[in-house]
Amino acid sequence: MVQPAPDYALLSQQLEALLDSRDWLTNSAQTCAFIMQEVPELNCTGFYLQREPVLLTLGPFQGKPACNPIPFNKGVCGAAARTQQTQRIEDVHAIADHIACDAASRSELVVPIMTRDRLWGVLDLDSPRRARFDTTDQAGIEALVAVFMARSDLD
Repeated sequence: MVQPAPDYALLSQQLEALLDSRDWLTNSAQTCAFIMQEVPELNCTGFYLQREPVLLTLGPFQGKPACNPIPFNKGVCGAAARTQQTQRIEDVHAIADHIACDAASRSELVVPIMTRDRLWGVLDLDSPRRARFDTTDQAGIEALVAVFMARSDLD
């Protein structure tokens, strides 16, 4: 059964209240835990950070062990980093270069995090349900990323 979309406006207010530190590490850990708790049908939520020119490194996350590192030329996270655009994938198995960290994942939403016109990292959400993410989810998660960015010192 498909569950109704979360109230992302309320979740944004709650996340803003939760993130009372400017520390990006604390805030990214809290953001992952919050999203996993509040957004249904997820099996992994995590940050990948740009630490090398074309490579993402695993940051705070919730879920099963995750893949690390991820090059910009592979997978959905790599595409989000490379294009600096949100990637919303209905069926990850239809993506030729998909990186399968958890074989149960079927759909994915990846939001790039930009600061001062440079990529800081991406927020990656995986779901075991095909076509889990719609435009409402995309806008809602992008809004949560904006809260995270506003409350964190990303420099």
